Amino acid sequence: MSRILERLDELYAIGATRIGYSPEEDAAHELAARWLAEAGLEVETDRAGNTFGRRGDAELWLGSHLDTVPNGGRFDGALGVVAAIEVAEQVDVPLVVVAFRDEERSCAGSRACVEDGRLPGAFLELHIEQGPVLARAGAALGIVTAIVGQARGDVVFEGRADHAGTTPMDARKDALVDAAAFVLRARDSAAPAAVVTVGRLVVEPGATNVVPARVTASVDVRAPTSAELERLIASLGFEPSYRTEPVAMGGRPLAALREAAAGAPELVSGAGHDAGILAAAGVPAGMLFVRSLNGGVSHSPDERSSPEDIAQALDVLTEAVRIIS
Repeated sequence: MSRILERLDELYAIGATRIGYSPEEDAAHELAARWLAEAGLEVETDRAGNTFGRRGDAELWLGSHLDTVPNGGRFDGALGVVAAIEVAEQVDVPLVVVAFRDEERSCAGSRACVEDGRLPGAFLELHIEQGPVLARAGAALGIVTAIVGQARGDVVFEGRADHAGTTPMDARKDALVDAAAFVLRARDSAAPAAVVTVGRLVVEPGATNVVPARVTASVDVRAPTSAELERLIASLGFEPSYRTEPVAMGGRPLAALREAAAGAPELVSGAGHDAGILAAAGVPAGMLFVRSLNGGVSHSPDERSSPEDIAQALDVLTEAVRIIS
């Protein structure tokens, strides 16, 4: 267990910002390659820069990613890679440990594997939850049953630019007022298992003393079913520029996690992951979440999971690998 924490510290020392294909992400992959070799695995990379450590004629892959968002946390992605290496140290079975490239921006590494037809027979990913659900439930671990579908796009509100001092309130056509009403409607449209976020507003002309003439609002919609995703898109009236469908975990990996972590709560991931990319391509995949502390904060230096929870997750991941193998 101490080795996992030490390796997380070593990766974080490279930088809290390890954007995909940056020198910092390169350095993280070089470090992981060294650890894979020390574990006795045959190390290789593919055209996308994904790093693999192989033992034997393996169908099972386990791992995650090493890139971060700007000023990210210590555990997101990296925990899944170092824990997978630790499993390889402890279980002498055929397996592949993979560190995917550039997950945060586009899941570039796992998408490249799909494009190249280089797919495992099964995939396991350990990841921090990145939210407060497990902490609220008092549970150290959770089993992911599905990953939400996402839709993103812009909604534009047109008004009229007017002088802020001389135009009466009842004579204005304020685009920002319309946008504000939309933000509240978006909030209220979310169902219990779905979420809607307006994360950016671009106000034009953007002057303190001018009534806004045009506002562009970004919309991010996430739902556990395609039907619910479609309902939200229709109710908010935007054309998605990006869309992914919900994808279920399943097969041997999900069954193995349920056996290894009997009684653990099950939940849907509200964030995308490499496991979802592989599962959408037909790979049986399973995800195990570790409780996030500090209110579930993630994509932040304040991100935290406890050594005790991580140790428990490692035990479950190791047992799941034994079950599958």
